[in-house]
Amino acid sequence: MKAFFFSLSLTLALLVPRMAQAQCDTIANVCYKHMTRQFISDGQQYRALLLNSEVAEFSATFFGNTTYRIAACSGLKDGQLVIRIFDKQRNLLFTNSDHKNAPYWDFKFLSSLDCIIEAQLLDQNAKSGCAVLLISFKQ
Repeated sequence: MKAFFFSLSLTLALLVPRMAQAQCDTIANVCYKHMTRQFISDGQQYRALLLNSEVAEFSATFFGNTTYRIAACSGLKDGQLVIRIFDKQRNLLFTNSDHKNAPYWDFKFLSSLDCIIEAQLLDQNAKSGCAVLLISFKQ
């Protein structure tokens, strides 16, 4: 019986990360619809598996006089992820919750800036969800 439970535990330990990765892949593909041809990806996908009310934190540098687009997705429909962008002193620069949880936003800084981006599931009662952020810049 111990061998069965060990085998079951081992199987679950190996499968759960793969299932979470597949969920994030699907959400990333949904999120790409917000990246139009006029924007070039920074080449990264910012991902986090969030449980309950957890908050993911990502770092990014934005260069002055460049127009950026951030797309934020969780789940298969828009508006399921709250994002907040802070400067390094934790001054809030933007939150999509002020804009009906818009799934993407275009912005431009006058000078280069290192930022902290937080992502949180809109439904804090959700058991889990994958947060995906995509960042691109205008050609």
